[in-house]
Amino acid sequence: MTANAKNIAALVVRSLDKHKARDIRVIDVEDVTSICDCFVIAHGNSSTQVRALSDYVEKELKEQHGIDPLRTEGYQSSSWVLVDYGEVIVHVFNEETRGFYDLERLWKDGTDVDIAEFIDNEETT
Repeated sequence: MTANAKNIAALVVRSLDKHKARDIRVIDVEDVTSICDCFVIAHGNSSTQVRALSDYVEKELKEQHGIDPLRTEGYQSSSWVLVDYGEVIVHVFNEETRGFYDLERLWKDGTDVDIAEFIDNEETT
């Protein structure tokens, strides 16, 4: 994963963690696909929380770091919101939809990243 992707993933993880996202995972897929370097995957307890989590990520990255997403999809349905930052794609699900699509299984050839370093080390960015 590039240093830039790692920085963006760390910012996303911190935002999701701060706003009580559930089961946050980062999967490094750089060696598996050319679409991005990593996925950040999390879920919320309701469609309202799914929308709020994706809003928090977008707002914090824009206001605090000047980073805009390339696109956002799924906001209206709020069962799965995808926020595309190019090197990093953020997937925020409701719990049922996350279980149904099971991206962690689909991308099992990727490498799980220990998010503790992102949460514990606020000075990486």
